[in-house]
Amino acid sequence: MSHPDYRMNLRPLGTPRGVSTVAGPHDIGASPGDKKSKNKSTRGKKKSIFETYMFKEDVSEGLKRGTLIQGVLRINPKKFHEAFIPSPDGDRDIFIDGVVARNRALNGDLVVVKLLPEEQWKVVKPENNDKETEAAYESDIPEELCGRHLPQQSLKSYNDSPDVIIEAQFDGSDSEDGHGITQNVLVDDVKKLSVCVSEKGREDGDAPVTKDETTCISQDTRALPEKSLQRSAKHLPCCFCEILVLLMGEKYNVEQIPGAILPCWSPTCLYKTQVMVVYILEKKHSRAATGFLKLLADKNSELFRKYALFSPSDHRVPRIYVPLKDCPQDFVARPKDYANTLFICRIVDWKEDCNFALGQLAKSLGQAGEIEPETEGILTEYGVDFSDFSSEVLECLPQGLPWTIPPEEFSKRRDLRKDCIFTIDPSTARDLDDALSCKPLADGNFEVGVHIADVSYFVPEGSDLDKVAAERATSVYLVQKVVPMLPRLLCEELCSLNPMSDKLTFSVIWTLTPEGKILDEWFGRTIICSCTKLSYEHAQSMIESPTEKIPAKELPPISPEHSSEEVHQAVLNLHQIAKQLRQQRFADGALRLDQLKLAFTLDHETGLPQGCHIYEYRDSNKLVEEFMLLANMAVAHKIHRAFPEQALLRRHPPPQTRMLNDLVEFCDQMGLPVDFSSAGALNKSLTQTFGDDKYSLARKEVLTNMCSGPMQMALYFCSGLLQDPAQFRHYALNVPLYTHFTSPIRRFADVLVHRLLAAALGYRKQLDMAPDTLQKQADHCNDRRMASKRVQELSTGLFFAVLVKESGPLESEAMVMGVLNQAFDVLVLRYGVQKRIYCNALALRSHHFQKVGKKPELTLVWEPEDMEQEPAQQVITIFSLVEVVLQAESTALKYSAILKRPDTHGHLGPEKEEEEEEESDGEPEDSSTS
Repeated sequence: MSHPDYRMNLRPLGTPRGVSTVAGPHDIGASPGDKKSKNKSTRGKKKSIFETYMFKEDVSEGLKRGTLIQGVLRINPKKFHEAFIPSPDGDRDIFIDGVVARNRALNGDLVVVKLLPEEQWKVVKPENNDKETEAAYESDIPEELCGRHLPQQSLKSYNDSPDVIIEAQFDGSDSEDGHGITQNVLVDDVKKLSVCVSEKGREDGDAPVTKDETTCISQDTRALPEKSLQRSAKHLPCCFCEILVLLMGEKYNVEQIPGAILPCWSPTCLYKTQVMVVYILEKKHSRAATGFLKLLADKNSELFRKYALFSPSDHRVPRIYVPLKDCPQDFVARPKDYANTLFICRIVDWKEDCNFALGQLAKSLGQAGEIEPETEGILTEYGVDFSDFSSEVLECLPQGLPWTIPPEEFSKRRDLRKDCIFTIDPSTARDLDDALSCKPLADGNFEVGVHIADVSYFVPEGSDLDKVAAERATSVYLVQKVVPMLPRLLCEELCSLNPMSDKLTFSVIWTLTPEGKILDEWFGRTIICSCTKLSYEHAQSMIESPTEKIPAKELPPISPEHSSEEVHQAVLNLHQIAKQLRQQRFADGALRLDQLKLAFTLDHETGLPQGCHIYEYRDSNKLVEEFMLLANMAVAHKIHRAFPEQALLRRHPPPQTRMLNDLVEFCDQMGLPVDFSSAGALNKSLTQTFGDDKYSLARKEVLTNMCSGPMQMALYFCSGLLQDPAQFRHYALNVPLYTHFTSPIRRFADVLVHRLLAAALGYRKQLDMAPDTLQKQADHCNDRRMASKRVQELSTGLFFAVLVKESGPLESEAMVMGVLNQAFDVLVLRYGVQKRIYCNALALRSHHFQKVGKKPELTLVWEPEDMEQEPAQQVITIFSLVEVVLQAESTALKYSAILKRPDTHGHLGPEKEEEEEEESDGEPEDSSTS
C-alpha cells in the first residue's frame, strides 16, 4: 500500500493538520532547541510550525509539580495523526492528536506533555476517514468493537449532530500567511456549540469552555455517563463528553464526581487535542527509516535543485528532505529507474519551521519486495545492531581453541557430568541455554534439576564484550536467521549445552514429590555433560508412547553412559510432575493468553517460503515451560532476599482499567460468560469451550485476542526503585516475585541475574551497580525486548506476504473479530493472521452499519452476478464465519483480504464445508512466559 497522501481536502503534500502549507527546509541545520522567538513577524521569514521545546530545568520542575506528564509515545501505525502515552495512574492512555501536537517526537520516544491553554482551541471540521486512517492502534482494542464509544463517522447519521471536533490552534501556523485555513475551516455551516459551566465547576477549577451567546447547553456533571469519562491524572471528569452524549440523543444519570472539570484525553471526545509534546527526554526511536526516493513536485523551485524527497514506508515517520549529493548520480535524470529501490535514510534534524525533516541517505538496500533488503530495512529501522562483532570484542573470547574447562573450576563446582541430563529445544536451535534432569529417589520423590549455561563466566564485567551485550540486550529471532546478542563462538559452542561435551552451568536443583511439592532447594555452579539433544518432537513422541520403546533411528545420538530407556523415563517423570505444577499454577490464579504463531518451511536454495503452518504448542513445550518458570521464580526470591534494594526482577502490571471495563461491557452485550475479576478467573473463562462445534477454538482465539488488548507489557525493574511491593507482582503468573534466569545466551537481563545469584551465593562480590544504574539497564532491556518482538512480527509478516505473492491467492475460512462502520477485522483460521476487510473493496451495492442494542452489525448487500438474481444480503457480526481470499497487491510485499461472495441466501458456499480441523494454540513468545 502506498504512503497515504497528506493532502486530504486539498492540503498540500506533507503538511500536518492545521499548519502552514509553505514547505521547505528553511534555515536547515538549526537544532530543535534553538531559542528563536516564534512570535516574531519578521518580513519574508516563515513562522514556526512546531513549538520550541521547553528548557530542561523547566521540564524537571514541571514533572515534580505534576503540571507536566512523561511517557513513551505510541503512534497509531495506520492512523498516524493519533498518538498516545500512558496516563500516570495506568487507567488509560492520554491522547495526542495531530502531527503538530507530537512536536517532532517519533514512535517510542520518551516525551513530556502538557495540557494546552484554552485560547489555543478552535472548532474545525473533521477529516473523512479513509482506508489508511480507519484502523485501530496497535495493542488496544478497537473502540468500535467494544460497542461503547460512538465513532466520529457515525455523527453524520444524526440530523441534529454538528460534525465538529476541537483542535489546537498554534501561533503563526495558519491564517496569518493565508495558507493553513484550507483544512481548519471554522464551522459556519453547522449549529455552533455552547457550554455553560456550573458555578461549582468554576470554583473548583478554570474549566476551558466554548462560549456562544445564542445557545446554552447545561453542563451538569451528574449527566455525564461514567462510561464516557476518561480520567485525567487527577481523576477529574471531562467537561465536554456530555456534549457528545446530548448530541447523540442519549442522557445518563450518574453520581456527580467532585472536583474541577477538565477536558478528557480520549480520542472519542468531540474536543480533541488539548495535549502537546513539549520536550523529548530520550530519543528512543532510531531516526532511521526505509522507503523510496522521489523528485520534488516543483521543478522550478530552488529546493528541487538541492533536495530529493524521501518517503518512508512507515507512515509514522515524516517525509524527509535528502540532499541530492547523497542520491545516486543519475537519480535526477532517471528517477523511474529507482522507483522500486529500497533506501535507508536517517533523520538528522527537524526544525520548528519545517513540515519535513532533514535527513541523510544511508544506503541503498536493493529491490523492494526481496527478503534480504526488506529484512535489513526492518533491522535498521528498529535499531537492531546486526554488524559483525569488533576485534576488541572478539579478543575477550578464549583464544586457545579448542577450549577446555580449567582444572580449578572442578574444585569450585558440583560435578554432575555422570547424571542423565539432556536438552529439549526446537529442532533448528543452536543456542542451547537450558538442560533438565530428573533422578528418582528411594523414597518415591525426585531430584529435578534445571541447568542453565553459565554465560557470565565468559562475559567479564566491564569488558568490551559485556558492553556490547548490554547494548544489544537480546538476540533477535527472524524467520530465516538469528541476530545474536553474543558472538557465535559463545552462542553456539562454548556456552551452548551441546551434547556429549563438558559445560559450565548454573543449576537449581529441587527435591520434589510426584505432585510437584518442593521439599528441598539448592542453587549453585555446576559442570554437566548433556547426554543428548532432544527436539520438542522427540520429547513429544516419548510422552505419547509411554510404554513403547522409541526406535533408535527416530532419536538423536545418546551418550553410551545412558540408555534411551533412561532418557525416555526421565522425560515421562518430568511430564507427570509438570502436569501437576501446571494444574496447581492455574488453580492458584495464573493466566495464559496463547496467540497463534506461524511457522514456515523454507527452500534450502532460495530461502523463499514454500509453505507455512500454525505452530502447535504441545505437552513437550509445556514440560519445559513449567520448569523454566519454577527456576525463574526460585531465583527471584533468592536474589531479592539477598539484595532487597538491588534485585533485577520482572513485573507485569494489571490490565488498563478503562480498557478492561470496555471489554467487560462488550462481553456482557455479546452474552459471553467471561469473568474479568482476576487473572485466574479470566483464564478459567477462556479455557471453557465456546460452543461444541469445530470452530470453538477459533471463537476462543478471537476472544483471547480481544483480552490481549488491555494487557500491559511485562517489565524488568530494580527492586530498590519501587516502594510498594504490590507493584512487584506478575499479573499473568499471579506471583509476588519473578525474574528471568533461564536464557542468558539470548537475554542480557539473565546475565545480570546470574551475577546477582552468584553474589547471593558468595561466589563473587556484590554487583557494583547503583539501583538507578541498574534501572537504566532494565529500561534498556525493556526497550530492546519490545523492538525485538516487533521485528519478529514484521519478519513473519514479510515471509507470509512473500508466500501470498508466490503461492497465492490463498483461500481460507475466517472469523470476524471486530466490526466497524465501513470495514471489519477477521482472523484467518488456516494461517492465524489478522486482516481488515474494507467494504469499498467488495462488489457491493450498499452496506449499512448499525448497533443492535450495543452489538455492532454490518449488513452487506452484494451486487448480483446475474441481473435476474436478487442481491444477496450478508450480515457481519462478531464471531461470524466468512470465507476470504488473501491476494498480493501491486505494491511490493503487501497483500489484502477479500471477502468471498456468499450464495444467494447469504450463506457460505458449500465447497469449503470440510475445511481443515481445529488448529492448536501457538507457541508463546518464549518458554518462560511474559
